[in-house]
Amino acid sequence: MKSFKNFIGGNWVPPIGGEYFENVNPADLSDTIGRFPMSGSADVELAVASAQRGFEVWRATPAPARGDVMRRIGDLMVKRKDEIADLMTREMGKPLTETRGDVQEGIDTAYYAATEGRRLFGHTVPSEMKNKWAMSFRRPIGVAGIITPFNFPMAIPTWKMFPALLCGNACIFKPAEDVPETGHVLVEIMLEAGLPPEVIQLVHGLGESAGAAIVNHPGIPVISFTGSTETGRIVGEVCGRMHKRLSLEMGGKNAQIVFNDADLDLALEGVLWGAFGTTGQRCTATSRLVLQDGIHDELLSRLIDRARALKLGDGRKKGTDVGPMINEAAVKKVERYVDIGQGENADLVCGGRRPSGKGMDNGYFFEPTIFARVQAGMRLEQEEIFGPVLSVLRFRTTDEAFAINNDVKYGLSSSVYTKDVNVSMRAMNELDNGITYINAPTIGAEAHLPFGGVKQTGNGHREGGWEVYDFYSETKVGYLDFSGALQRAQIDNYLGTPD
Repeated sequence: MKSFKNFIGGNWVPPIGGEYFENVNPADLSDTIGRFPMSGSADVELAVASAQRGFEVWRATPAPARGDVMRRIGDLMVKRKDEIADLMTREMGKPLTETRGDVQEGIDTAYYAATEGRRLFGHTVPSEMKNKWAMSFRRPIGVAGIITPFNFPMAIPTWKMFPALLCGNACIFKPAEDVPETGHVLVEIMLEAGLPPEVIQLVHGLGESAGAAIVNHPGIPVISFTGSTETGRIVGEVCGRMHKRLSLEMGGKNAQIVFNDADLDLALEGVLWGAFGTTGQRCTATSRLVLQDGIHDELLSRLIDRARALKLGDGRKKGTDVGPMINEAAVKKVERYVDIGQGENADLVCGGRRPSGKGMDNGYFFEPTIFARVQAGMRLEQEEIFGPVLSVLRFRTTDEAFAINNDVKYGLSSSVYTKDVNVSMRAMNELDNGITYINAPTIGAEAHLPFGGVKQTGNGHREGGWEVYDFYSETKVGYLDFSGALQRAQIDNYLGTPD
């Protein structure tokens, strides 16, 4: 069995405690990918010391030169795209068509970051005094702790690390314990592209040990975390107490709303992709389908037929539509919610169990599941499941549909299918989400736009696009007075004040 190492202090090193965990293929539990370090606070301590040294080197590197490294990372990812997609599918299950897209998001993010190396804009503004200049500019912060989930093993780490690095910070990266090899390969690529070795540290391990050590370390002033709302709450409490800068991206309970005038063929394709892509394991997954009464029965009937026809299997095999879930705990959680839904008298009209048959018993598979006659307020309709479970609700009026969408504690993504421009514009304004799609599913964010949500989905910061560069940098203001005299701003001699 292959053993992997951490990358700390510019070298590949074993964990200090000498313990490892095994990583297995969720589609075939007999396929062990390798042993990975079970790191703890001692490993994180060494990583912080190294990252602080790397930060002093990297911060002095001109931003356009940092951008050149990001560009080379993107070039290497292009060359290894199919290889990375294959190992990612083996590691976390989703079909190759999806993991190729995951890698492409990383490529897009690398190239976008490269251009931002020449666009870390500040402002030059008029001073209220004569012979005085006033300006702002961007500075790096220090060491950033990067803690990422399993469902996008390449895209999400790149969303976080490439902007952090471009801004001049060093990074300590802990990938999810379910997808450590993808994180390992990403760090290899970053080093090959010319990133100074001590600028990036890779620390494998569990969230409650390695992740907690990163969050609690006083030498890490910036934390970016993607994961559950429950864990994010704990991270937020620690970071608030320690005055750390924190970006949280957490849960979602996203709705696709379909009106009577919608293109039903398009809406059907959208909900199949939104609900069952990545086996429903996306924070943006379509968890609720809200249908107007005029098209409810027809679209539901068609959806059930199509969902039953989806092919489950190994994502590396041709023809697979839906891969496995990530682990046994994830499957058991879905099973609990199936029981909850039936206990709430929702109608289980599709799926609801682990499949049987050749190859299915040796992986974490679960059938695409649909509940009809779901009512607003049910636990099934309110709580994030993070699996292939779709709740279908009926509505009559636009106001009712928008109220259903907004009446959950999350606010990440929403989707509306209609040909009515007025309803579309109302949706953009009134749906309480960070992202709203018109005539497209709830999934499909693009790398050059901000990504994130409101309410308990996050804490106000955004991944991606231009806004993330504000998060990973400090604004500093500079004044240059060449008047040769003491000028007292905003005191008693402001030139704009009339005599």
